[in-house]
Amino acid sequence: MNAKPRPTLSDTARYAGGGASRLARQRRSRWIAAVELGLISSTFSTLVSQLFAARIGRDAAVDWMTVAAIPARDWALSAEPSWSAILAGIAFHQWADFSWALVFFGVLGRWTADLRPRTILLLALPWAAFSSSMEWFVLVPLFPFWQPLFTLQQPYWIGLLVHTSSAVMYPLFARLRWRRGHAPARDIRFTNAWATGAVAVTVLLGATALFGSHGYEPPWMGRDRDADQTYIRHMTAHHAQGIELARIGAERAQDPHLRKLAMLMVASQAGEIRIFENWWLSWFDTEMPDCSTEERAAMPGYLTPAEMRAVKTASLDQFDAAFVQAMSRHHAGAVRMADRMWQSRGDPRLRVMAHAIRHEQQGEIALMHGMDGVAAVATAFRNMFDDNVN
Repeated sequence: MNAKPRPTLSDTARYAGGGASRLARQRRSRWIAAVELGLISSTFSTLVSQLFAARIGRDAAVDWMTVAAIPARDWALSAEPSWSAILAGIAFHQWADFSWALVFFGVLGRWTADLRPRTILLLALPWAAFSSSMEWFVLVPLFPFWQPLFTLQQPYWIGLLVHTSSAVMYPLFARLRWRRGHAPARDIRFTNAWATGAVAVTVLLGATALFGSHGYEPPWMGRDRDADQTYIRHMTAHHAQGIELARIGAERAQDPHLRKLAMLMVASQAGEIRIFENWWLSWFDTEMPDCSTEERAAMPGYLTPAEMRAVKTASLDQFDAAFVQAMSRHHAGAVRMADRMWQSRGDPRLRVMAHAIRHEQQGEIALMHGMDGVAAVATAFRNMFDDNVN
């Protein structure tokens, strides 16, 4: 018998080249896969943000309006968020999340495009922290947008939660990078389970939001019922006066930007009152009692009738200064009230909401005084940690 010829070095190289060619045909462009992943991750993040916001005391419509103000500036701000501002905010948010996915799997694809799903997840979570901090510290308040409102009005952890909800979808890239029918079985099993989990989370959040909108929130989980009830009642009354004062500013302020900022105050505080009222009805199953005159007088920053009249009757050339002074004092009082709740043993949702309120109102004080740039970033960072109880 003739011996079977042994493969030459050139034959081995040709076989290897054929295998590499087959593998290349089975794979897709990392950019196409990154585009699909960006659409999935940004949409999932939008749904989670919309459905989960009220569970931690956020008015989603106001948050979308604030996001829209990043590129659209004062056009987006109003006392009642408009559908155009809400949709603009959602679109801008989705564009941002989409762009971060393109950077992670497209620009950095040389190192990320071939990773296993679990490895992608391990890297995606630090990536969420990096991308959210870049937006909060640099890209929005400094270059290229130079818009301090977002950073001063929303604490960093909100952006971190939003970016995390987007990043948890990144493991699906391990499936999208293959042409149909060519993905490894182990990656198919993992991504199928991951996608099923994402759908289940969306359905659960949707059901919770539906019940919550009808007054059936998850039950109260605090340790001191009287303290939590007092805080809700007092902050609701305090916000109501803040809305009255902000409406005056929205009508009479001579500075157009101050008028728009006053409108944002109306929208944000009205949204928080709605959440307080919904929580009260759901948790305690009664109507919320009004605050007495004595309680109002004892609230930090609560203005007397004479002080309110002084703002209403201020001359046009003196109004802006009078409004800023009165609202700054009013906000500082709300910050002290929120700080007490943040440092208490109250319901976790009340405490998380209180932390956001204190950040928001300190930020609005800074905005009324025209703060922007690096000073705004430093102030916003400090506002997240300052103790304002005393």
